[in-house]
Amino acid sequence: MTVPLPPAAPPGEPIEARLRRGLGARSIVLVGLMGAGKSTVGRRLASRLGLMFKDADHEIEAAAKLTIADIFAIYGEASFREGEERVIARLLREGPMVLATGGGAFMREATRARIADGGISVWLKADLDVLMRRVRKRNTRPLLQTEDPEATMRALMEVRHPVYAQADVTVLSREVSHDRVVEDVMEALDLHINPSRATQIQHLTSFMKQQPSRVNVPLLGGREYDIRIGRGLIDAVGAEARDLGARAAGIVTDETVASLYGARVQASLEAAGLRCGIIAVPPGEASKSYSQFARVCDGLLSQKIERGDLVVALGGGVVGDLAGFSAASLRRGVRFVQVPTTLLAQVDSSVGGKTGINSPHGKNLIGAFHQPRLVLADTATLDTLSEREMRAGYAEVAKYGLIGDADFFEWCEANWAGIFSGGPERDEAVAACCRAKAGVVTRDEREDGERALLNLGHTFGHALERLTGYDAARLVHGEGVAIGLALAFRFSARLGLCSGQDAGRVANHLALAGLPTRLQQVPGGAGDPDALLDAMAQDKKVRDGQLTFILAHGIGQSFIAPGIEAAEVRAFLEEELRS
Repeated sequence: MTVPLPPAAPPGEPIEARLRRGLGARSIVLVGLMGAGKSTVGRRLASRLGLMFKDADHEIEAAAKLTIADIFAIYGEASFREGEERVIARLLREGPMVLATGGGAFMREATRARIADGGISVWLKADLDVLMRRVRKRNTRPLLQTEDPEATMRALMEVRHPVYAQADVTVLSREVSHDRVVEDVMEALDLHINPSRATQIQHLTSFMKQQPSRVNVPLLGGREYDIRIGRGLIDAVGAEARDLGARAAGIVTDETVASLYGARVQASLEAAGLRCGIIAVPPGEASKSYSQFARVCDGLLSQKIERGDLVVALGGGVVGDLAGFSAASLRRGVRFVQVPTTLLAQVDSSVGGKTGINSPHGKNLIGAFHQPRLVLADTATLDTLSEREMRAGYAEVAKYGLIGDADFFEWCEANWAGIFSGGPERDEAVAACCRAKAGVVTRDEREDGERALLNLGHTFGHALERLTGYDAARLVHGEGVAIGLALAFRFSARLGLCSGQDAGRVANHLALAGLPTRLQQVPGGAGDPDALLDAMAQDKKVRDGQLTFILAHGIGQSFIAPGIEAAEVRAFLEEELRS
């Protein structure tokens, strides 16, 4: 169906008038989890636009003469959702309004279809900490009447965020004034529905000409490769594999990513004429193991993947490390392509050729340097990540500024919310990190010197991961890195290398982004100083039994610090555990 362009906006027309004109008979439908601010923001938005405001939950309660909690208790959720769909359909027929929906409404396919027909959906996206602070003010949420409401909310986010991502517009519901969020919603809607004809044609032309960002890794010996960054690149896997001369491809992924993108990548490869199959491992760090490594290698051999073919690593850092090491080992070296689907993998682990698995002795101790032939970073895949996964990946983004680019860290402080909400800042951040890492890898491919700087925060972080048994329920890699970054700066301050002000600035920014910065924030505890030191003793940077840390003279001024005395580290850890 061809949608006609809206008439050109009169010069100087206020945004409120532009939005009303662009809406026509459609409504603005706010979706998102409980606590996202749909009702509060919705009322203020309706007031600004001169429209009616309706709250679907209130309409349901009025019609049933029961509270939502009572309806759930008496009739069950399935019956409630059917009634909810009917109420939303009726409200959408009543003409343009701002409509706030319940957290589960958008999960029902029939309800999404009705909203698409009669409205423009806006996802108010908030992180876990913000949601929990808000919902604790009310005890009437039926889905949170559990022993562990935070765990319940986390589970809801995992299930619902990929569906909410189908909304027409996404706006970050931040801990700022409600009026500021209303402004953000109006600006996003204005871009979505109501540009002038000239502006829209200009945007469309620009979009048609737009090419994904490209970062080159100019390694010697014919091993250079490109990193391509942009939305929709996952559909180019087949054409790229064909251009690399492959006749077959083995897709290695995890079970979660397989359900989201496995069929799509397989279809792309088959459409390009390649024979392919999928090997899916359980999600999580535990899959970087001897047993899964053997399973992947045997699976690729059973698919008859040859040296001239490709292994496609489709997933996050775990999949990239495991698939890359399998490719390095298979037939003594098969080419592979990285298709990272997490922020952490796109900005860090997919680039540079480090591959490997974990050992009971420590993380990434079994592996090889094996460079990919291509990296396709489809930033649209980040839309389906949970808030926790986005935060974990963001620790690696901030790391690049802390290592050697104070201006980039300052940019992160100003723009981190746009990275989380999926604005243009996201692609910009991924490209900036890839450029930084490509430069380091080109100068020091095998970590004989400068590349060790990329491990800022990782000596502490890897030790924490080992002590938590690589249990993602307790700690994921990015969370360990965040704590490690804060510890590295506080340790530097303790040694008189950098100011306490810089250390505080680092911790404050990471905490603002929702990341842990203290050992006490590790669920189940972080162990004692001796246990932490023992875990660090297996760090890859250990030389002649002595610890090597990446420390800092300030933000953007990290350096390699060999030969740090264990007694100094132990005293620092004791102090941290007491604080």
